[in-house]
Order: sequence, then structure tokens, then C-alpha cells
Amino acid sequence: MKLQGSIPALVTPFKGGAVDLDGLASLVDFQVDEGSGGIVACGTTGEASTMTLEERAAVVRAVAQRVHGRIPVIAGTGSNDTRSTIAQTRAAKEWGADAALVVTPYYNKPTQEGLYLHYKAVAEATELPVILYNVPGRTSVSFTPETVARVAKLPRVVAIKEASGSLDFVTQLRNLSDIPVLSGEDTLTFPMICMGAVGVVSVVANILPKETAAMCSKALAGDLAGARAIHQRLFPVIKALFLESNPIPVKTALKLMGRGNGELRLPLCAMAPENESKLQAALAQLGIL
Repeated sequence: MKLQGSIPALVTPFKGGAVDLDGLASLVDFQVDEGSGGIVACGTTGEASTMTLEERAAVVRAVAQRVHGRIPVIAGTGSNDTRSTIAQTRAAKEWGADAALVVTPYYNKPTQEGLYLHYKAVAEATELPVILYNVPGRTSVSFTPETVARVAKLPRVVAIKEASGSLDFVTQLRNLSDIPVLSGEDTLTFPMICMGAVGVVSVVANILPKETAAMCSKALAGDLAGARAIHQRLFPVIKALFLESNPIPVKTALKLMGRGNGELRLPLCAMAPENESKLQAALAQLGIL
């Protein structure tokens, strides 16, 4: 399995409160056709935290069946409970996932030793490749580079999605470990690839998969001028996609593009009108609308 390039953290479409599997299939086809290097199902952007286990199973199965082996399917399986994380990661293999994205345990605020022991237990209990997910803005806990380097030596740990927003972290990690790094921040993907990252788990790729994939491809090939031009062109839209909590703006953007109804699950709610206007303006400036 090759983890590289643009990997969208796919939204989960809803219709009348239920998962819209037909809408999901359409989004998967869009991503594969536009050159994405993989798909994350049931991640943060997919609103997995508001979904039942049965719904998560249905989504991962549907994505895996639609992808049909063309690109890797990565299932978000992390929780704040090690036993639940192990159970969901094992289940994801049965659902058809190729790898698991495992977030640092939220709310509990474990120590660095606790983080190591958590991932050790998960890695030893599953057959799926494990991608670490560091996003302290949502979990209130962050890996240190030293702990990542230690965890990276565990069996089946194959990459890290790094979303701390710190380029220093990436530099320090590169000095300690050769674990593949995936950007978890769309605004930092270009500089992170310049520093050795191999791609991005992306929000903006939900609406601009071809452009995001092209930027990654050019940067990885050493065409920094070409990649920088795409980065600068996408930057205003990326900023607009984070005017409110993800995935509110990206689901709104998909609705404006005719690729969904924008339905969210509480406690997430509709985008404020003034922010939606800013998002619409950014999309129009890029020629999307």
C-alpha cells in the first residue's frame, strides 16, 4: 500500500438524518476519477463522532466496495478508549479497509507513556496498517516528536497524519524518524512536503481533488514553482473552509457546487449567513461557481 499525494478526508452525506449511501458513492467516484491517492472514511470530516458503529460499518463497506481496490481506503477507528479502538480497528478490516487512522485519545489527556502504550496495544492487536493522527486542537493532547519516533518502531505503524500546525514538529520528527508524514493542515501541505512529507489528508480535496492532487504531485516531483502556484491559488478557498468548524464549510461548499444537500448532524449546524457569503465569494473567485 502506497500512502502518497492527496487523500481526502471524505465527508459523510446525510439525507433526512440517515447516511446517504447513494450520495456517498457519487463522492467516491468523484475522488477516484479526479486522481486522489486514497480516501479516509469516517474521520473528523466524516462526522464519525456522531455516527453509530453500524453506520460507520456501512460507510466503510460502501466506500471500499465502490473504490474496488483502485486506491487505498483508510478507516477512522480511533477513540478515547483503547479497548474500543482495538475493536473498531479489527472490525475495519472486516469492513474492507486497507488501513486505520487512529487519533490520539481525546478527553483523557494521557501522558506520553500512555500514548505509547495505547498505540502499542492497538498495533499488536490488529492486522491493519496503523496511521497515527496527531490533532491536539481537537484532542487536548499532542505527541512529542520523540514519542512518535518511538511509536513508529511498533509493528504495523506506517505513517502519521500531523495536524498540530507546527512546522518545527515536522523538522524535529524528520531528525528522529523516517516515518512517512501526511499533512493534516491544508494550508501547510506545500511547506510540509518541502520538508519531507509525502502528502496530505485533506479537507479541500473534497471540493478540489484534481487541484490538490496536482499540487502534491508537483511538489513531490520537485516542481516547487508549479506546486507553489497551485498552493497560492487554493489558499483563499482553504481559509474559507475553516471560517467555522470543519466540516460545516466544506459541506456547505459541496452544496453550493451541487454535490450534496449540506446536511449536518447536531451539535454541528448550518453555516452563518455572513460566513457562507465569504465562502461563496472565495469559490466564485476560483471559478468553481
